[in-house]
Amino acid sequence: MFTGIIEEMAEVTDTRQEGGNLHLTLQCSFTQELKVDQSVAHNGVCLTVVHINQNEYTVTAIEETLQRSNLGGLVKGAKVNIERCMPMNGRLDGHIVQGHVDTVATCTGLEEKEGSWEFHFEHPAQAEHVTVPKGSITVNGVSLTVVRSERQSFSVAIIPYTYEHTVFKYLEKGHQVNLEFDIVGKYVARLLEMRDA
Repeated sequence: MFTGIIEEMAEVTDTRQEGGNLHLTLQCSFTQELKVDQSVAHNGVCLTVVHINQNEYTVTAIEETLQRSNLGGLVKGAKVNIERCMPMNGRLDGHIVQGHVDTVATCTGLEEKEGSWEFHFEHPAQAEHVTVPKGSITVNGVSLTVVRSERQSFSVAIIPYTYEHTVFKYLEKGHQVNLEFDIVGKYVARLLEMRDA
């Protein structure tokens, strides 16, 4: 389980396709603290560390993961939001994040406010793709609060710290992001769907 509080941005140092899988090699400041078999969220996608070499580590994204996320578009030099899984005695500073991306959304615009930014996103309409004003949403692994909510779109407000320390500073209109909708909302949507079936 994760919290959506990004530890830092890792840099992609190599990508290698093998069949339907994509091997991503990255470097970050705490590579030496990682272990093989450890779970790390990359732009919100939970991936397993499979190899460590000095200050670089490698994870593998399978075809199903690549179809549901923006990881397939990563290139050498790209920045990626990363977070290690939460320890059992840790503080839940964000919200419950599973690291299971639901879908990809498109950034449809951003507005610079006085001291913040409002990013707008559009996503496929499905029953379990639920947002509510002041509810939680995970965008590229970042735990955020929904500002505006529509059936197929929503917006979030980004404070300067989050902007500077996550990939939001590189995000532009037309870019794709990974979404994980709030788990409580997904369960409620599924229960209602089953009741009406």
